[in-house]
Amino acid sequence: MGRLVAVSLLGISLALLGERFLALRNRLRASGGVESVDLPNCHLIKGIEAGSEDIDILPNGLAFFSVKKGLKHPGLHSFAPDKPGGILMMDLKEEKPRALELRISRGFNLASFNPHGISTFIDNDDTVYLFVVNHPESKNTVEIFKYEEEENSLLHIKTVKHELLPSVNDVVAVGPAHFYATNDHYFSDVFLKYLETYLNLNWANVIYYSPNEVKVVADGFDAASGISISPDKKYIYVADMLAHEIHVLEKHTNMNLTQVKVLKLDTLVDNLSVDPSSGDIWVGCHPNGQKLFVYDPDNPPSSEILRIQNILTEKPPVTTVYANNGSVLQGSSVASVYDGKLLIGTLYHRALYCEL
Repeated sequence: MGRLVAVSLLGISLALLGERFLALRNRLRASGGVESVDLPNCHLIKGIEAGSEDIDILPNGLAFFSVKKGLKHPGLHSFAPDKPGGILMMDLKEEKPRALELRISRGFNLASFNPHGISTFIDNDDTVYLFVVNHPESKNTVEIFKYEEEENSLLHIKTVKHELLPSVNDVVAVGPAHFYATNDHYFSDVFLKYLETYLNLNWANVIYYSPNEVKVVADGFDAASGISISPDKKYIYVADMLAHEIHVLEKHTNMNLTQVKVLKLDTLVDNLSVDPSSGDIWVGCHPNGQKLFVYDPDNPPSSEILRIQNILTEKPPVTTVYANNGSVLQGSSVASVYDGKLLIGTLYHRALYCEL
């Protein structure tokens, strides 16, 4: 009888594991592909060789790049694992803009700088703050910098650590020391992260942080990744990468969020950028997540950029603006626009500048 029970339990466990494995392949779109969509006026950005995971552009055309010279992140390939990350800037008002690295003030640990998602905030006195998700030595922090325009440098203001920020992916600033952040996992331990993903627990969440209050404002995500805000500041947009969804959440005066709608897509959605003039959402996407996480140079991950218009309508128009099989750009993670110019960043590869 005991053996029968043991065999039955083993069979049930194997069946469950098999079902979870097949479900994970579907969430990763392991059989997914992409048909090329080219843009005529594009070139690779010099100086970005091993990743530009996120990009944010100021109203004056200054673009910040979160540059992962050597992305050190569990489960991801790195082309330069021994080099620290940095922040680059490009002035899109120049005729031939170049990406230049910003100097960071003394006292900040540059050797362990491992930037991820970024966001800018302009205060009432026109002070520009840059918020950077950082993973120093596999930890999770949000670094707040002040942009010094005359010196073209970053002054480190504050490091934010909190138990509600165990696996930070992206951030959107809503004040000089206030932000929403996504946790792509509930756990910080690498093994528990893998287990959480495999079992599809949907424990990822969104946090609101201020110096006086830190709280969970949305949860139930498979893998919350990119986050952004509407031009009128009324709505927060959250990408759920493995669920292939973009969530629209209404922001309230107490900073809580309530879900308005969910847009389903047929790709893994990463970072979100909002065009301040039109409200269109530009999305860096991964058509095949398995290629992204199991890197093969002979069969590299592809890239896909979507433009979503009028997301609050019943059927928002979704356009594939750019798509490549990895021959030019591998693992697109973000797309940002400014005055007819498009910047595309990647998790661990090159970056693209296009004129639309």
